[in-house]
Amino acid sequence: MLGILGTATRRRCLFAAACLAAIAGCGGAGGPQRFELSGSVTFNGKPVPVGYIVFTPDTAAGNPGPGAQADIRDGNYQTRPGQGTIGGPHVIQVFGFDGKPYPAGEGIDGRPMLNPMGKPLFTAATIKAELPKQHATYDLVVPKQ
Repeated sequence: MLGILGTATRRRCLFAAACLAAIAGCGGAGGPQRFELSGSVTFNGKPVPVGYIVFTPDTAAGNPGPGAQADIRDGNYQTRPGQGTIGGPHVIQVFGFDGKPYPAGEGIDGRPMLNPMGKPLFTAATIKAELPKQHATYDLVVPKQ
């Protein structure tokens, strides 16, 4: 089925599947406590229209454990219930797009394909942060590049 998708879409699907597998594999009943996190995401003072965030515990800072992810919609994000972060030092990657679908080539059936997220607003941003060990709001400001 992935064969009919464009290369960029196929990569996103595989990345999302890998993230979900990692989250599912580490979040059982015996796993560490997770905390729901939500907030706004801005770049150049404006809300990021669409994108996604990957929260990875910073193992170099002594924080092992499962990661988390969240989608960005209209400048806001929220981790899924039961699949939030573990708190502590994290490396956060933010991927933001303009939200304006554009042609992304032609499918194997000859029909045009669209990139639904639109064009990137910035190169993937990496932010190091100390996340709270409780359910919380945590706003993200993507640094200028």
